[in-house]
Amino acid sequence: MNINHQIKSQLSEAELYRAQGLFSEAIAKYHGASALIDEIAGLRNKTRLLKAISDKIQAIEKKTEKVETVTATPELSEKGQNLIKNLFGETNLQKAIALAKFGQFDAAIAEFTNLLKEDAYRVEAGKHLLRCVMSVSSVEDAIDRYNQWFSGDMFTAEQMEAIRAYLQPMVLQKGIDTPLSIPAGMEKENQVSGNSAEIEFDGPESQEEILDITSIGIPFTNGSQKGKMVEFDVNFQSGEMLSLIIPRSDKGLIGDLHDGDKLDDIQFYSPIAIFTGTAVITQKTQIETGPKRGDFCLDLKINSI
Repeated sequence: MNINHQIKSQLSEAELYRAQGLFSEAIAKYHGASALIDEIAGLRNKTRLLKAISDKIQAIEKKTEKVETVTATPELSEKGQNLIKNLFGETNLQKAIALAKFGQFDAAIAEFTNLLKEDAYRVEAGKHLLRCVMSVSSVEDAIDRYNQWFSGDMFTAEQMEAIRAYLQPMVLQKGIDTPLSIPAGMEKENQVSGNSAEIEFDGPESQEEILDITSIGIPFTNGSQKGKMVEFDVNFQSGEMLSLIIPRSDKGLIGDLHDGDKLDDIQFYSPIAIFTGTAVITQKTQIETGPKRGDFCLDLKINSI
């Protein structure tokens, strides 16, 4: 394994450990990645990358000081779920995504399953459905669902390939090396770069496809957080749209953020890359019902990376 893959592996494992609450293991992996990066002479953006990893370590250390017991989000009544759909969605796809954003995964899976019947929504519904399956069950169940679709005739080869390209990185992120079956006619040659000195971590490998983003760091230029970089976990992602759930106890952190605000120099963290870009706040809403009542939903649209 070349140093490029070693670093990506360390960062991927660190993110996985962090997501599972295994903070000491995550910190160890981040330190390992930093050590490998530090050994590479002439690596572009080395200082910024090392700083980003250092910030991640500090954020984890801060979290461990106030770890709270987290329980699974309870399923709402049908009335409550309908309220979420009507408040946060206009199309059927948006309503299904809204259910997933607020932890109503079983209901969201049912909605996405119905949307598979509609060609216009089939690919996006399939992607979101698999993500929900991984949230409530396991990555193995998501793979089984993919294989069922692969063996059927609901999806065209192009649609199936779009879903495979979406699921495969998440499967690898979970430590499963088995490649997903590629639809006939969609085979592509793997392109591997052996020049470790050309490693790029300040942008995704493909500008056409947004990576799976686990958290973001927002630098504040005014207000109570001026001069600070505050990290937020991504609760849900749909392409270039990100949703963050901010606990009401942290209301002060986002008090100076408003609809339409442009956010510059955001740090985006994914399992295989750390990069900088801009985003626009499309909506900041206080949740008025359900288990997250009183919390805030902050929706962002990625502008550039």
